[in-house]
Amino acid sequence: MLLLSRLAENLFWIGRYVERAENTARLLNVNYYATLEMTGRMREHWAPLLELTGGEGRLREKYGRVDARSVSAWLAFDQGNPASIASSVLRARENARGLRDRIPSEMWEALNRTYLNVCFQNEGVIDSDGLFEFCASARDASQFFFGIAFATLPRDEGWSFLRAGQMLERGDNVIRVLQTHYRVLDGQAQGDPAQRAVQDQRWVSVLKGASAYEAYRKRVHSGIDPARIGEFLLLDEYFPRSVRYSAENLHDALTQIDRWHPGAHPEILRLSRWLVARLQFTGVEDILEREDPGLDELLGDINRVGAAINAAYFQQE
Repeated sequence: MLLLSRLAENLFWIGRYVERAENTARLLNVNYYATLEMTGRMREHWAPLLELTGGEGRLREKYGRVDARSVSAWLAFDQGNPASIASSVLRARENARGLRDRIPSEMWEALNRTYLNVCFQNEGVIDSDGLFEFCASARDASQFFFGIAFATLPRDEGWSFLRAGQMLERGDNVIRVLQTHYRVLDGQAQGDPAQRAVQDQRWVSVLKGASAYEAYRKRVHSGIDPARIGEFLLLDEYFPRSVRYSAENLHDALTQIDRWHPGAHPEILRLSRWLVARLQFTGVEDILEREDPGLDELLGDINRVGAAINAAYFQQE
C-alpha cells in the first residue's frame, strides 16, 4: 500500500506541476506584453501576478527591484521560486523519474524534453526578445504532455490521480487570478475614459491568460464587463478552463478513484460534490459580492478537497 500511495502521489503532483507551468506561462506572456502597451506605474501592472504567485517580498529580496525584467526572470527561470515555469517543470520531472516503469515512455520523453528546453534557460532569453517563444513552448509542452497521457495512459487509478491533480490546480489558479483582480477593481474607472480603458485592458489580459478571450467574446456580446467575465470563468459549464468545468472533472476523477477504494473515503466525494453543487446552483453575484468574500470561500472549498486527498491517500502509515 505504501508503494501504491507513493505512485498515486507522484502522478497527482505531476498533474498539478505541469498544469501550473502552463498557467504561469500563459499569465507571464500576456502580462509581459500588456505592460509594453499600457501606461502607468510598472508595479501596478505586475502586482496582481506577483500576489498570485506569493507576493513581491522574495522577488525584491533577490533582485532588489520590481520591473518587467526582474518579474519575468522570477516567474520564468528562477528555480528558487516554486511557482516559476522552470521550478514547476523540474518538480514534475522529479516525480516522473520514479515512475518510468509505470507510465508510457512517451510521457517521460515529453517531460524530459521540456525539462531540457526550459530548465537551462536564463535572462538571456529576455535580452534576445525570446520570452514569447519561451512561454509559448512551455504552454505547448504542457498541452502535448496531457495529450500523450490522454492517448496512451490506461484509464486506471493512476490516470484518475493525474487528472485530479490537473483539474484541482486549474480551478485553484482561475480563482486566484480573479481574486487578485477583483481586489484592485477601481470603481472610479467608470467615470474616467482613460482609466476605464486601462481597466478593460487588464480584464482582457485576464481572459487571455486563461485562453478565454475568443470564447468569451463569442458567448458574451456586451463588451468587457468584469462581472460577466467572472461569471464566464467561474460558472460556464462548457468552457474547459472554467472553475465549474474543472470542479466537475475533479469530482469525476475522484469518483473513479473511489471505485478502486469503495467507500474508503466518503468525505472526499462529499467535499467535491458540494463544490460542484455550489458552482451549479449559485449565482455569480453571490460569489462576487464584495461584502461577502465568496471567492475566498470558493478557494477554501477547493483547498479542502486537496487537503482531503492528501490526508486520505498520501499520508498513510
